[in-house]
Amino acid sequence: MYILFFLLWIIFNGQITLEIVVFGILISAAMYAFICKFMDYSFKKEWIVLREAGYIIEYLTVLFWEIVKANMETIRFIIARKHKNQPVLVSFTTDLKTRTAKAILANSITLTPGTITVSLEGNKLVVHCLDKSFSKGLKDSSFVHILRRMEATALKMPPTLKVQEKEEGSGKS
Repeated sequence: MYILFFLLWIIFNGQITLEIVVFGILISAAMYAFICKFMDYSFKKEWIVLREAGYIIEYLTVLFWEIVKANMETIRFIIARKHKNQPVLVSFTTDLKTRTAKAILANSITLTPGTITVSLEGNKLVVHCLDKSFSKGLKDSSFVHILRRMEATALKMPPTLKVQEKEEGSGKS
């Protein structure tokens, strides 16, 4: 984050001089100290995010590829019209533990053409598929495998570094 602050300082100034670099170093240090003190930020959390970056890049790559494949399949389905359209609602449960991972899965399913997540309640997802063939592999998709690995890494974090998620129906605000 410190490097990001410094780079933003240099970019916003539009030129590099000794004075701008020195002030950039000092102001970036002050900003970093501020977020560490008042925004519950630390170098350890930053390191965890950097460690997770590989999973995030992998997930986004898989998501992009799945969107491309689903686009091609949807186009083929619409143009061919060889068989009758059989839309279907598929209901399945997931073993993902965090609400964040479940929401990412639901959004990823919705982003791929031909499928829309209708409902996400607890561990149960309901997905509308344009055709019965689009429902194959929803429960055990590549999205789920990567999200499981991300959760496993996140669950190994020390308790002080974990993001606090509110339990559903706990009444806490």
